[in-house]
Amino acid sequence: MKILFTAAEAMPFMKTGGLGDVAGALPQALNILGEDCRVIMPYYGDIADSYKRTMTSIGNVYVPLSWRYQYCGVFSQSINGVKYYFIDNEYYFKRSGCYGFYDDAERFAFFSKAILEVLPLIDFYPDVIHANDWHTALVPVYLDIFHRHRDEYRNIRTVFTIHNIEFQGKYGKELLADVLGIPQDRTSLLDYEKCCNFMKGGIETSSVVTTVSTTYAKEILDPYFSYGLDDILRNRSYKLRGVVNGIDTTVYNPRRDNALFKKYDLATIEDKEENKKGLCDLLNIPYKEGRPIITMISRLTEQKGLDLLAAVLDELLSLDIQLVILGTGDWKYETMLKEYDTRYQGKLKAIINFNADLAKKLYAGADMFLMPSKYEPCGLSQMMAMRYGTVPIVRETGGLKDTVEPFNNTTGNGTGFTFYSYNAFDMLGAIKRAIGAYNIKSDWNKIITNCMNKDFSWTKSAKEYIDIYKEIM
Repeated sequence: MKILFTAAEAMPFMKTGGLGDVAGALPQALNILGEDCRVIMPYYGDIADSYKRTMTSIGNVYVPLSWRYQYCGVFSQSINGVKYYFIDNEYYFKRSGCYGFYDDAERFAFFSKAILEVLPLIDFYPDVIHANDWHTALVPVYLDIFHRHRDEYRNIRTVFTIHNIEFQGKYGKELLADVLGIPQDRTSLLDYEKCCNFMKGGIETSSVVTTVSTTYAKEILDPYFSYGLDDILRNRSYKLRGVVNGIDTTVYNPRRDNALFKKYDLATIEDKEENKKGLCDLLNIPYKEGRPIITMISRLTEQKGLDLLAAVLDELLSLDIQLVILGTGDWKYETMLKEYDTRYQGKLKAIINFNADLAKKLYAGADMFLMPSKYEPCGLSQMMAMRYGTVPIVRETGGLKDTVEPFNNTTGNGTGFTFYSYNAFDMLGAIKRAIGAYNIKSDWNKIITNCMNKDFSWTKSAKEYIDIYKEIM
């Protein structure tokens, strides 16, 4: 089966969030299972020169976009068993960063149109095109409007995955003709609530719509989670599926991770404590045996539950714990954490930055991982934490609910501690339950064992996607 995976970012070339992880790992897992999955993404100026130097130029075409006729070069490179294609246009993509520009609508409309225009050049007509988020939501739209009449394109099926429904690609309706080049008789595909909505077009025209967890697929049918798209999704619920993401278990592996102070696995779990000591030395905070370290590695926003943390932070820090937070985000939360860092020296360490090496040291050196999200389509951090035997404390939403099973000290089952209501004191109660279990070593060792035995590899998710591809073919 031939699959073309389209994404605005993909590891190892470019990553700003979970989409980059998925686009880097899922195609690799599909190919290991015997499929021919290739990835296509923009040729960003920020892609490392070490990768650019080893790319091969395939050629170029010109892409019609409304009244525009834009140059499009194509480069390719194979890595980790996956062939990547890169769409080159310096006007659109030779910039610092991926997103946040005034002309993002035009940039990603060009990218979506170019994907279909270069198929003859790369000599790859897929059975399935897998589009992701609003940046490539126009691919199934353009396929239906401009290419279905051609024999090579006639039987191509499309999957559209929603990684985060908050970001939909919403613009003024004037873009429909002048920028996107949508014919007047097809504008209803994107016209929604008095604006042009890229994601709505992807939902309408794709063969199947997926989300990154089964719970999130149900949640986005509710107005609270849908950011206005619940009506469209309920009408198209017959083609909505949920598939939980995986993580790269070779990258996140405490037995082989060179970022750790000391490598370990379940058989040498006592060495996890050496990582805790090393972390305390690194961060210049006191180490105390038997005192848990709780960590958060997160964007500092309300979506990630920082408002809950702010409401009970004094009470939380009055407990016999240490809290280490790594991330950047809203100014008010960055400022708050810096102030608390000064006030509670040795109890709270706030690192207003992001560092992948330090993140791994935190996964290994902490005892608990706090993730109280208001909503979480899938979430990868809780799975990474469990991989290192660090017990998650999460709110029951989206992928957090699907991946973290509440611990039951009667049966010994479960991988973490959860709370349901978006309430600061419910979160605090879950933290206190986790601390209680931490003080009963037999219970805590059982939870760690459950966490580290969980299979979060991409194999299961890839098999589910293969079933979906076969279904729509």
